[in-house]
Amino acid sequence: MTWPVNAEQTEKSYIWLDSMHANLVDSVGSTAVWFDNFFALEDFPTDSSARGEARIRLGWEPRTRDLNEFETRFKVRFKLPKLKNRVDVILSDHDDEQADNSLNVLQNQDYSEKNRFSLALRWKSKPDSGFSHRIGVGRKLQIFAKSRYRNFHQLTDKTSFRWETSAYLYSKDGLGAEITGQFGYNISDSDLFRFNNHFYYRDKTNDWFWQHNVQNLKQLNAETALITGVYLEGKSQPNYRIEEYLISTRWRKNALREWLFFEVEPFVLWRRDESFSASYGMALRVEGYFGKL
Repeated sequence: MTWPVNAEQTEKSYIWLDSMHANLVDSVGSTAVWFDNFFALEDFPTDSSARGEARIRLGWEPRTRDLNEFETRFKVRFKLPKLKNRVDVILSDHDDEQADNSLNVLQNQDYSEKNRFSLALRWKSKPDSGFSHRIGVGRKLQIFAKSRYRNFHQLTDKTSFRWETSAYLYSKDGLGAEITGQFGYNISDSDLFRFNNHFYYRDKTNDWFWQHNVQNLKQLNAETALITGVYLEGKSQPNYRIEEYLISTRWRKNALREWLFFEVEPFVLWRRDESFSASYGMALRVEGYFGKL
C-alpha cells in the first residue's frame, strides 16, 4: 500500500533547513564584503558585489579495527571585485594536496595530520588564467607561498586530459612540488571513466608521496550518482611501494534541498601497518553548499 504524500506538509517539516541555510549564506556574504573592503584598491569603481561560497561536509567512516574515524571538512572561498576579481580568499581545514574525492581513512596519517588548516590569498593575472599564486598560513600555521599551473585538453569527443603542477615553500617543511594528471573517458552521457595520478615531493623527508585511482561515475538520475573506485597510496621510501589500498562504491543523493547531499559508501581497506588484512567499513556523510560565486 502506498501512502499519499502531502508536498506542502513535507516542505514545512524541513523549514528549519531553509532557516539554517539562509543564516549561513548571510554570514558568508557578510564576510565576503568585509574581506573586499579590507583589501580594496583605492578609487577602483565596480558594479559587482563581493560573494562567497562555503562547502561543509560531516562524515563518519567506521571500519573493523577502528570505529572512531570521523571526518569534518569545510572550504570557504570569497570573490573580491574591488581587487579586479584577480584575488580570492580561501579558508579551509585541509590542504589542497589532499585528494578531495577519497575517503578520510585512506589519507596517509603522516601526511594528513599536518594539513588541517589553511588560510590564503590566491592571485591570478587574469580571472581565467591557468596560473595562480598563493600566500598564506597552513600546516600548523606555517607561512607558505605557492604557484600553480592548470590546464585542460579535450582530446576527442569522448576523451579529455586535465593536469596541473605546482611548487611551494613552507617556513618549516621547506620546498615541495606536485604534479597531477587525470584522464577522462565518456562512455556515455551518464557514464564516465576516470584515471587519476598524483605525485607529491616532500623536501622535509626527501621522498615522494603518491596516489593512483580508477573511478567509474554513473549518473542514475538527475539527483543520484554512483561512484565505484579502486584507490592506492604509497611512498617512495624506503622503496616505491604501496602503503594502503581500497575499493569502494559511493552512492550520492541530492535530497530535501538543492544544496544538500547525502552519501553512503561501503568500502574495504588494506593497510601495510595492519599486515594488509582486510578491514570492512561504511562511510556516511552529509554535505551542504552555502552561497554562490
